[in-house]
Amino acid sequence: MQAQSEVYTLNPKIERIANILRLVGWVSFWLQLGLGAASALMLIFAISGRSFSQAVAPTPGVPVPTYTQGTTPGIGISIFWGVCGILALLFTLYLAFRLTRFAKRLRNPNPALHPQKADVMKVLRVAVIAGFVGMLLTILGGGSGLGVLLSKSIAQPQGVAIYDPSRIIRSLDIFVATASMTGITAHFVGTVASLGLFNWLHPEL
Repeated sequence: MQAQSEVYTLNPKIERIANILRLVGWVSFWLQLGLGAASALMLIFAISGRSFSQAVAPTPGVPVPTYTQGTTPGIGISIFWGVCGILALLFTLYLAFRLTRFAKRLRNPNPALHPQKADVMKVLRVAVIAGFVGMLLTILGGGSGLGVLLSKSIAQPQGVAIYDPSRIIRSLDIFVATASMTGITAHFVGTVASLGLFNWLHPEL
């Protein structure tokens, strides 16, 4: 084993590629993880708050089933697209982690253990596509949520007390829109990192 380790020497160019691949992979992974966790928490708050408001009557004597009007009509669509965006983000997180594993293999002095260029480029290509798909899903969620908020703000009479709970803009509605924007940012980070690596590594490997 000692003689074999002395035979293989790591090419400085391969080492530089491995270091950059490792750095970008981990930075992309942790940024996406942090932003994705924030987006998921906001969606969880929105979903739990929506369920809670459906189960609590607004005033004594009002039957519980009639309080479904207190929830925001149409916001469920935004939550659905937001959850889809989170699922797509989990996939891009896995791809970012795979890049760090490729970097570890590239640092091995034995060339037989190095990943193939086609494998690395394939992961980057899939990561870019997944990032764009994730951005599209979260844009749909954010757009539908902002559309609901806009329609509610237009429907509110100025200077008049509002007695219809469905016409009130609630903080939970804003949580959904904010979660979508955070998800878009997470997918944008991953897409930029993967696209940048793809364009840089194509002539290098």
